[in-house]
Amino acid sequence: MIRKTNDKSIKEALEQLLQVYKLQRKFDETSLIAAWPELMGPAIANRTKEIYIRDKKLFVRVESSVIKNELVMMRSQIIEKMNEKAGGTVIEEIVLL
Repeated sequence: MIRKTNDKSIKEALEQLLQVYKLQRKFDETSLIAAWPELMGPAIANRTKEIYIRDKKLFVRVESSVIKNELVMMRSQIIEKMNEKAGGTVIEEIVLL
């Protein structure tokens, strides 16, 4: 199949669409929230009651004070892991609720 010069792959078209409508950040945030169980493992994910991102801050509500303390100690690693997954700086801070 021969591609014309103005043809785009679906991936390229979606990336362009997200940029044009300024949806890339929201898409990245939603992807990270969906990836929380994969990134943190089932022990933490199963005890997470609420998770959302607002203004580059990750808000996490957990039911266990032990898990909360563990997350406090892992803050910088979590931020690094999530930004690596997103391919850019989406999270700058973590707020534990």
